Amino acid sequence: MPNRLAHETSPYLLQHADNPVDWWPWSAEAFEEARKSGKPVLLSVGYSSCHWCHVMAHESFEDQATADFLNEHFVSVKVDREERPDVDAVYMEAVQAATGQGGWPMTVFLTPDAEPFYFGTYFPPAPRHGSPSFRQVLEGVRSAWSERRDEVSEVAGKIVRDLAGREISYGDAQVPGEEELAQALLGLTREYDPQRGGFGGAPKFPPSMVIEFLLRHHARTGAEGALQMAADTCERMARGGIYDQLGGGFARYSVDREWVVPHFEKMLYDNALLCRVYAHLWRSTGSELARRVALETADFMVRELRTAEGGFASALDADSDDGTGRHVEGAYYVWTPQQLTEVLGEEDGRLAAHYFGVTEEGTFEHGQSVLQLPQQDGLFDAAKIASIRERLLDRRSERPAPGRDDKVVAAWNGLAIAALAETGAYFDRPDLVEAAVGAADLLVRLHLDEQARLARTSKDGRAGANAGVLEDYADVAEGFLALASVTGEGVWLEFAGFLLDHVLARFVDAESGSLYDTAADAEQLIRRPQDPTDNATPSGWTAAAGALLGYAAHTGAPAAAAANVNVHRAAAERALGVVKALGPRVPRFIGWGLAVAEALLDGPREVAIVGPALDDPATRALHRTALLGSAPGAVVAVGTPGSDEFPLLADRPLQQGQPAAYVCRNFTCDAPTTDPDQLRTALTS
Repeated sequence: MPNRLAHETSPYLLQHADNPVDWWPWSAEAFEEARKSGKPVLLSVGYSSCHWCHVMAHESFEDQATADFLNEHFVSVKVDREERPDVDAVYMEAVQAATGQGGWPMTVFLTPDAEPFYFGTYFPPAPRHGSPSFRQVLEGVRSAWSERRDEVSEVAGKIVRDLAGREISYGDAQVPGEEELAQALLGLTREYDPQRGGFGGAPKFPPSMVIEFLLRHHARTGAEGALQMAADTCERMARGGIYDQLGGGFARYSVDREWVVPHFEKMLYDNALLCRVYAHLWRSTGSELARRVALETADFMVRELRTAEGGFASALDADSDDGTGRHVEGAYYVWTPQQLTEVLGEEDGRLAAHYFGVTEEGTFEHGQSVLQLPQQDGLFDAAKIASIRERLLDRRSERPAPGRDDKVVAAWNGLAIAALAETGAYFDRPDLVEAAVGAADLLVRLHLDEQARLARTSKDGRAGANAGVLEDYADVAEGFLALASVTGEGVWLEFAGFLLDHVLARFVDAESGSLYDTAADAEQLIRRPQDPTDNATPSGWTAAAGALLGYAAHTGAPAAAAANVNVHRAAAERALGVVKALGPRVPRFIGWGLAVAEALLDGPREVAIVGPALDDPATRALHRTALLGSAPGAVVAVGTPGSDEFPLLADRPLQQGQPAAYVCRNFTCDAPTTDPDQLRTALTS
């Protein structure tokens, strides 16, 4: 019989709806039940494409004896970390502070007042490698709760007080300057892996936000070393097994330093960020590899992640049926030489094995290989390789596909909107721009209420009950700003402004300028989460700084010139104090903040294109040139003379009847030009 999770919208919670565990969703009612019954709370946090979450569910939460023990002695609460990033952040901070490490599934035991007192991640069904079994942990916690409750409560109270002492106040620091960005670049150079690309050792994560910083730093300063690190890392990843050589798109991370064996889950946010990075790399270098990967990744997102409602699903699982009924990590993606031969025949099978690095020994498990593109001498017949790819992709599509988490997360869709809009514009793919518009329409229609407050998630056309957090407001605003620049539709700038007004009113500390991950009027947890570091995605803090800066460039020049103040730019500058503090020390974990700081140092530039019509060829040429400019954080407005679509178009006439471009920064404007080549020069000098 289904438990209380049966009516939730989260695919992860629905996966647990038939467990014999009497799960509660995160709710006031769950903690009231704990108070009434005098039981502690088991908080289990995970997400639908998490491999070890599935393992622990199968081993423990589907086990009747374990469930009976839990139901008798605990109130069990299940949380989807993607749906409630605030709950996840607060308790993950406690786990990391107590154990020195974290991860998912996250297992935390709480008092009925939601105060944590015992922590862990995955617990096995039997003792293993010095780790107790899950049942041993449950029995130990039950014993402590029943026999030493005062001691447990004292520990929980101390943990909460310690967490409360971790408030961050970087917002009143000065903005980062040349010195901090140079120190950040030096720090990245020290951690760079020159043989394999990327930073640090295994496991290796795609450093998309750091690469964006490197590309912007090169564009602003001409530093060749920065461009080299970005380009080489992008090439290594694109040639590795972390990239799907048949279907496009990136896996979450590589378990090794060489990018060969991925953790096979595919996340929307990784692919959105990387699609945009490869498009920007092409914009800077003209690299054919960067162009191919940007387009293949965009096509992957549209083909495999777009939902019926027009949004983008969160993730594809790492696991799938290997053909025997067992769910195995990577089963959908790996090949043996024999399987290649079965599909392609002897000759093409040998060629494919050579081209994709498939060996008899295998690069993965059980003699199977992850497809990659090893560096090789000699030339390959492009038509032959294209035919091999197509035949292998067709055969792979007959395998049982990985599960898809159909939850639409506002923040990640904002990232996808920005990536698809720009990639579509760069490569003359209006279908990709249309996909971005479709996702933006869904967010406005379903996720925004009458006060422009965002819902964090939706599924199957139904908005979830959880409020948007800072990254939702910031990343959706970023997506809308990109869409405004590409489409020339000022409504997207207007919507971005509504969202950023919420950021200023509800997420910024008025005294220090610091930002919080949750709104002032959000559910009160044991601590108000606040994390400025960029991890898998831009932090809400740095994403907000970037969107505020872009919006200020679009809207603020006239008001700022008159009153010498612009609230959006001022808020962005205060928020960037965190980059001054952290950039030189931990540049790998503040990459988006560093990229935004590059935009601040460059202006950012404001480009207005006016023409008799948006589809006028000369207007389109200037518009395209403006979009292809690599000046960090530049904003582009396009429209007809006298249009009120964008503030930047005010008082911008045609030049002798011809479409014209106006480039300004820091309250100084170049002479208008009708020549795309002159505009290109203005955006690179």
